[in-house]
Amino acid sequence: MTEPRLSFKEMCARFDVTPRTLRYYEYIELLAPEKEGRARFYGPREIARMTLILRGRRFGFSLEEIRQWLLIYQQKGTKPQLEAWIAMADRQLEALAAQKAELEMTIDDLRALRETASGELNS
Repeated sequence: MTEPRLSFKEMCARFDVTPRTLRYYEYIELLAPEKEGRARFYGPREIARMTLILRGRRFGFSLEEIRQWLLIYQQKGTKPQLEAWIAMADRQLEALAAQKAELEMTIDDLRALRETASGELNS
């Protein structure tokens, strides 16, 4: 039984990305689809990598961080990749916590200014 492959168009649809994004991910060597003439096909490996790429982007990692992390698996295997992932996750959790604190402070300031403006309007 052959492994499932997605065409370029199917890959874009499945992951809700533009053709430009998919071509860019290939250009920066995040993805390496099989090529048959001008057609590109994405097998299970590329589908899994795309899932990881999009998840990493959602968590706020740069494409270069994701590329380096994926490269660790190819060069050193699973354990070093997991160790790198933990270090990356720890750094990102700290950065996200700082952003959250800053955002909460901004929301509090905006609420206070809104209340002041509302009080002036009603007096």
